[in-house]
Order: sequence, then structure tokens, then C-alpha cells
Amino acid sequence: MSHTHAPVFSLLVAAVLAAGCESGDQPLTPLEERAELRFIHASPDAPSVDIVGPVTPLVEDLEYKSASPVLSTAAGTTTLRVDADVPGGPVAIFGPEDVELAADTVHNVIAIGRASEVDALVLTAPAAAVSADSVRAQVVHAAPDAPAVDVYVTAPDAALEQENPLGSLEFGEATDPVEVPAGEYQIRVSAAGDPASVVFDSGPVTLPGGADLLIVAVENTGPGDAPVSLVVADDRGSFEILDVATPAEVRAIHASPDAPAVDVIVNDDFENPALADVTFGTATDYHALPPGTYNVKVTPAGNPGVIAIDANLDLAAGTRYSVYAADVLASIAPYVLVDDNRPVATEAKVRIVHLAPGAGAVDIYVTEPGADLEAAAPAFANVAFRDETGYVSLAGGEYDVTVTPAGTKEPAIGPTTVELSDGGVYTAAARDAEGGGAPFELILLDDFVDDSEH
Repeated sequence: MSHTHAPVFSLLVAAVLAAGCESGDQPLTPLEERAELRFIHASPDAPSVDIVGPVTPLVEDLEYKSASPVLSTAAGTTTLRVDADVPGGPVAIFGPEDVELAADTVHNVIAIGRASEVDALVLTAPAAAVSADSVRAQVVHAAPDAPAVDVYVTAPDAALEQENPLGSLEFGEATDPVEVPAGEYQIRVSAAGDPASVVFDSGPVTLPGGADLLIVAVENTGPGDAPVSLVVADDRGSFEILDVATPAEVRAIHASPDAPAVDVIVNDDFENPALADVTFGTATDYHALPPGTYNVKVTPAGNPGVIAIDANLDLAAGTRYSVYAADVLASIAPYVLVDDNRPVATEAKVRIVHLAPGAGAVDIYVTEPGADLEAAAPAFANVAFRDETGYVSLAGGEYDVTVTPAGTKEPAIGPTTVELSDGGVYTAAARDAEGGGAPFELILLDDFVDDSEH
């Protein structure tokens, strides 16, 4: 973080002015006073945002659970606007509003609340340096669905019944900044007044000397039972602290057209398959696993003597994975994707995966229902086998999805009319027919399936 040391700075300016006067020149204009500004995205169902100043964007594509670096700007009145990145172009969700920026002060602007009623929480603190053997921390409750909480920052494994909370916070409240010796701590969050009801536990974490940290409790939108995680912002950006018990989550999708039903064996536990009798074209539910490296073997259902896939998977805490058994049996191999299932209220998130080995490279069209394909350009061109589109933002509504051999307008799949809702997450995997080749079909996942069950 940049800091102005006032006495030294004043002496330097005075010396420069004096030198200018002695030489007969006009006095130099003193440097303008500076303020510091940082933005944190803590709205759990909002899209990425742009922070726009009086003329130009200050921060672009700020994602949920992230913070900008600390920005140095002129002190005084400035105009800020927060734009949501939505299909069709940015939309202002806050401002434009005049904000007074005090000199030698850090202004933390936190987008809190759900997308339908997002607000800006502004916290200020002196831009004063922290000693090398201390750490300054301030904690904010920015999880809209979490009740009032007590926040404890203690030595590791300290009994909370014998500790005083750093603060008791309702949604939208913050503790005062406090300085503590640098070292190893444990951050725990409990229901207000009940230290036995810990809902978040960081485990041991190191708070480094000289750090000035803003710790924002945000809604957990990933795996695990903890209702919150912690976004820790410093002068360079941010990182996330997950609950110590946060698992990874994994699901399996059988997309090998000539393979039989399969069992999935984890770490050679053949007596107890992790997933049993997974048939072609189907997907399992997500299963929670502690983070780590796992050996995964895929065998024909009930026949552990034949191993079709033998692979190691590295699973990270707080991450969801889809593991596709892809290609024909002679070339079968895992195809692993990281899933982003956080709903965004202003859009539908759609991902299409090409796992049809008989189709070759394809073009994918996403058009209005009944649109003339001859007049349309592909949304995704020349998508290869074992490739995918990533998540695409679309406004809720009806669309036709058509898959053609690359460079042609002849449908290989579809047109398939799909109904998408804002806040939905949708994945579709193109596959061969059972046994291989045409007719090609789609394996529908996520809200394609969930919506049909309602």
C-alpha cells in the first residue's frame, strides 16, 4: 500500500519551493493530496462488475470474491458508478454518485447484498503504515443470508468459551481495524452469543508482519457446509480462505458410446466402488471428497479385472469437477472439467462440451427459435472433439441449439429448443449414439435436468 509520510513530504516541498524562488522562477505548484481506493465484489449472485470513474473505468471485470489492488487517486469529490456485466452490455447497478475521498485515507468500497438490491458499503481507515512485527485487520460481515455472528481471531486451538470475540456483527457491519502481533492465528465464526456453534473455521493461518488486511465474510457458493468463506484483501489484490473442512466435489459422466456400464474405483477400493453401474449417457450426482490426489480406475460394472481407465486426479478444496469417460472404448480416457455452478441472477450460464467422437470438428449455433440457419453465424466455430465452449452468458429465454459439421449448415444435432432462466446454470455434452456414430444426441446436465424436475 502506498503511504504519504507527512513531515518528510512537507520538508521536501518546502525545499523545492525555496529553490525555485531563489532562482527567480515562479514557485512550483505543490503536489495534489492523494487518497487510496479499493473495491471488493461481495454480491453472491451478481455478475462481474466494472467500476467507472468520472471519465474512464477504474477496475474492469471484477469477479465475485475478489478485490482490486489499492488505487491511488486525487483526494476530493469524485464520481463513481458500478456497472454489471450482463448480456447485451453493461448496466449501472450503483450510481453515478459523488463520493468524497479524504486525503491520506483508504476508502474500501464493497458491493454487498444480492443482485436485486446491491448496495455499496464504504469503509474508511487512515493510510498509515503497519509496523513490521504487527498486522492490522478489519472484518466485515457481507454474507446476506448469514445471521448475526461473533468473529474470533485467536491463537490456534484456543477455547472460544474463554475468548472475547473480535466483534459481533450483523450483515453489513464491520469491526474497527485492530493491530495484533504478526504470527499464526485461527479465525472462527459462530452464531452470535454461542461460541459452541462454530460455522466457519479457518484452521491455522499466518498473518504476516506489516500487512494491512480487510477480511470480508462472503456467502459460500461452492462445496461444503460452511455458510461463508473469507476474502482477504491486501494492497495487491485478494485471496480466499476456505473453511478447514471444505471438500472437493466430483461427478462422473459416461460418454463412451461402445463401453458397457461401468464402476468407478477410488484408491483401489474394489470392494466398495465409489460409483456403481454408471450407464452410457448418464451422470452421477456430485460426491464430496477431501482435497488431495486420488487414483481412479474405471472398470466394466461388476468386473474389476478389466481396467478401462487408470488415472490420478488432483482435487482442490472448494472446487467442483466433472469427469467424463470420453471416446470409444479402444481409446477411452478421462476428460476433466472444473464446474462453475454459482448462479448469476442477471443471466443464464451455458456450457457445451463436444464428446461425440464420430462427429469430428463441429460448429455450434445458438439462435432464436425457428431462425434460418443459412443466415446465421456459428456462436462457436470449429470446436474439436474433447473441447468445450466455456460458460457463456445468455439472457433468459428460448433458444435453438444446433450442432453441424464444421463449415456446413447441415444439422448433426438439433435444432433443439431450450428454455433458459436467469440464474440458471446449464451444461450439455454432445455424444454419439449408443455403439458409436450418428444419430448424435446431447447429455443434459445441471439445470437442464433440475428445471425439468420442477
